[in-house]
Amino acid sequence: MSLADTVSTAARNAVTSARNAWALTFGDGIADPEPTPSTVLHDAPHRELRRYDGASADAPAVLLVPPLAAPAFCFDLRPDQSLARFLLDTGRAPYLVDYGDITFEDRRMGFEDWVDDILPEAIRQVSADRGGRPVDLVGWSIGGVLALLTAAADQALPIRSVTAVGAPLSYDHMVGVRELRALTWLDGGWTATAAIRAAGGVSARLTRIAYRATAWERELKRPFFIASNLADTATLARMETIDRFQNSLPGYPGRFYNQLWSRFMLENDIGKGVVHLGEREIAVADVTVPVLLVGGPNDVITAAAAVKHGLKTLTGSPDVRYETAPGSHLGILTARETTWTYLDKFLRDQA
Repeated sequence: MSLADTVSTAARNAVTSARNAWALTFGDGIADPEPTPSTVLHDAPHRELRRYDGASADAPAVLLVPPLAAPAFCFDLRPDQSLARFLLDTGRAPYLVDYGDITFEDRRMGFEDWVDDILPEAIRQVSADRGGRPVDLVGWSIGGVLALLTAAADQALPIRSVTAVGAPLSYDHMVGVRELRALTWLDGGWTATAAIRAAGGVSARLTRIAYRATAWERELKRPFFIASNLADTATLARMETIDRFQNSLPGYPGRFYNQLWSRFMLENDIGKGVVHLGEREIAVADVTVPVLLVGGPNDVITAAAAVKHGLKTLTGSPDVRYETAPGSHLGILTARETTWTYLDKFLRDQA
């Protein structure tokens, strides 16, 4: 490279660095999110249903099921990190159920609201929109658990398959849970339960702090990362996408989180195969459709072993597959070469 080319490249990088520094500090950010175009089919509190635009009339339906305490746009972060766009590109008709914000007024909502009402309603609406054809469910994190429990609770629902990415199916394998149990031996977890009930749930602010704590190394290195990549607009845009995701995390309703705390974390109902919700029991073995499980060996939120445990409990399914993908808890959801490839093959096998 000639001296003139070197000087020219340095000048361009300097201009780009200055522009990116301004955008991150004082401007509106590096890049707009560019959400995939969609149409609202049903608009009601905690159950907004969207259909992403562009699918053919005979395309099979895929309902994307987000977890609580995560924004629904986790499936559509940016054009190159959008599972929704990938599904469109591979000939499917993706839909999304969005729970919206969770507030103190929602403190009495529990697992039953999702398993018996919100998700079954969404599944039936999606099926009706596709002419009565069955629906493939794709859930991430607790969304995968909710999808499986919904399929187990009502086998008459028009569900063709369930994919659960990073879904905790045994809390015995979850990082830190054994230590939490040890701390509750004095009162059986009553203090934490009472505190959550009094607060009406886990606030969005607390959820965001907890999520950032799991990625403390990223937060610690953030200033150096920005400085090192100030001339790399694409890299900074991806960082900004993760920041936008973290800053949008909602909270948990009080009753839902207390069920998660008592029945899942302390008692490990999901790992034992039967979830107790009051006098109600839902057996994971009652899932009778094919299931794809994807775990992440580097996932510090849901250990891969917690996902793989589903191979032991999903005994009623005719086909249970377990695959692994690299990356963080969110990273395995956006892993094109692994998770998306597994999903594409799994859905093709259901046709």
